[in-house]
Amino acid sequence: MRFDRCKKLFSKFERLKDLKILICGVGGVGGYALDCLYRSGVKDITIIDYDIFDITNQNRQIGSEYQGEKKVAVLSRLYKEITPIDMKLTTENIKNLDFNKYDVVIDAIDDLSAKIALIKKVHPKIISSMGAAKRIDPTKIKIDSIWKTNTDPLAKKVRDKLKKENFKGDFKAIYSTEKPKNSEMGSFVGVTGTFGFVLCYEVLKDFV
Repeated sequence: MRFDRCKKLFSKFERLKDLKILICGVGGVGGYALDCLYRSGVKDITIIDYDIFDITNQNRQIGSEYQGEKKVAVLSRLYKEITPIDMKLTTENIKNLDFNKYDVVIDAIDDLSAKIALIKKVHPKIISSMGAAKRIDPTKIKIDSIWKTNTDPLAKKVRDKLKKENFKGDFKAIYSTEKPKNSEMGSFVGVTGTFGFVLCYEVLKDFV
C-alpha cells in the first residue's frame, strides 16, 4: 500500500490526515516541503504562490519542466487533492486572510515585508525559511528560535525588523550557518531541497 513504509515509522500516522498545512511559496524550498509532506501522508495541504516557472528554476524547483505555467497549477496536477491558491502575498492582503484553520503555516516566501507581515499574523504556528540561496553545504542547516539564528543575513534583517516593530513573540526558523557565497542569484538544490525537507520534518516530528 502507498503509505505502508511511513506507517512503520510514525506511530501517530492516522492523525496526519487531520493536519491542515499551509505552504506560502512553492519554489526551491516550499516545493520540497510540499513533496515531503504529501509523500508522508498529510492529506490537507494548501499552497499559495503567484509565480510562473522559468527556465532558471530548473536547477532546483519541482515542476519547473513546465516552463511558462503557473506554479500552483502545475503542482496541483502533480500532487492530487492539494488546494492551490494563485495569489501574491502582500502586507495588505495578509492582514485580511484567515489563517485560523491551519495547524501549521510554512513560510517560504522571499519578500521581506510580506514575510514580516505573515510572521506577525500567524506566529507561533509558523515555521519560517531564511536564506537558502548562495550556499552549497546542506550539513550547515539548522532549525531554532528566530532569536537564536546567526550568520544568515536574511535572518538578521528579519530579527532587526521584528525588534523595530516591537515584536515580542517567538517562532521556529530554518537557516544555514554557512556564510553565503559572493554569487548573485546562485542556488543549489542540495541546500534548497534540504531546507524543504527539514521544514517537513519539523512538522512531522511530533507524530513519530
